Amino acid sequence: WCRIIGTDPDQPAPATDATDTSGTSSALAKAIGATLTAVESTTPAVTSTGGGTGGSGSATGKVEERRRERQARDAAEKAAGRVFAASRTDTGRRGNTAITGTRPPRADEKTAARRLARRLRAAAHRDRVTTTHTSPTPPGRLSMRGALAADAQRAAGAAPTAEPFTRTTRRHVPAPPLRIGIACDVSGSMKAFADPVASAAWIIATAARHVPDADSATVIFGARVRPVTRPGQRTAGVSTFEANDPREDFVEAVDALDAALDLTRPGAARLLVVVSDGIFKRDQPAEGQKRIDRLTAAGCAVLWLAPSEDDRPMDGAHVAVLPDPAQAADTIGAAAARALRDT
Repeated sequence: WCRIIGTDPDQPAPATDATDTSGTSSALAKAIGATLTAVESTTPAVTSTGGGTGGSGSATGKVEERRRERQARDAAEKAAGRVFAASRTDTGRRGNTAITGTRPPRADEKTAARRLARRLRAAAHRDRVTTTHTSPTPPGRLSMRGALAADAQRAAGAAPTAEPFTRTTRRHVPAPPLRIGIACDVSGSMKAFADPVASAAWIIATAARHVPDADSATVIFGARVRPVTRPGQRTAGVSTFEANDPREDFVEAVDALDAALDLTRPGAARLLVVVSDGIFKRDQPAEGQKRIDRLTAAGCAVLWLAPSEDDRPMDGAHVAVLPDPAQAADTIGAAAARALRDT
């Protein structure tokens, strides 16, 4: 090695002082030092103890966020287990929040369900996606401009980079599945709207049943939360109930629908429909708002059907005043279309 580079092998080793600017070693040391300084100045400090700023605070925040999400999912799964238990019987007049019976759907309700189903199918439709590819060789349509450019590059002695062949492909994009959760308020303040609430629930559930790869579930919530239709279940008649409960367990209703239909998980267009005046007691307004915030942050659309303009819907929900549920097909269809479009 010494003979190749013309160095006397018996001379003393050169000094390694990084401050010496006369040699290659010094220049390399300075370059490495500058690089390390630049890396250090652009990398946030990460410490293992709390109370710091920068990367430590960000990492701690993410860990805390994941912990809260796990707690929320666990609570939702427990609520779904309680509400949608297979052994539960929900008909009859025993206890609060009970389904009193069923009735045949009216002609206007059938018409509204068919109209809503058409809106949902149209919202789920996806046009073919067109993609254009270029290449230096066939197949494809020849572009004379590209061919002349490639010839000019070859004549100049350069490697040709022009791609004179153009090919267009079209493919179908599968429509995302649709998940619709329906929560109906049956507390005493909704007594005058008990029949419209039952009508709205039947219209939405029936329409979802006629949409390919769609699933829905319906619950009523008052002093308790009871299922009207479970995921995948079909019902021919309109379930009726009395709205005379002394309070509203809105949080349990949202949690049960969330876990049963995966409303906070991506991969599907998700819609939560709440039929309520929003007049809740105790901690239900604050805790319910947390659930709505979590759903909307996860990409689940929330439609709030209110009986009158004086009601108190949650923030973040699309609100529609709905004195007549038979006229709700267009409103609900538009909300579902937004959910599908954003998925």
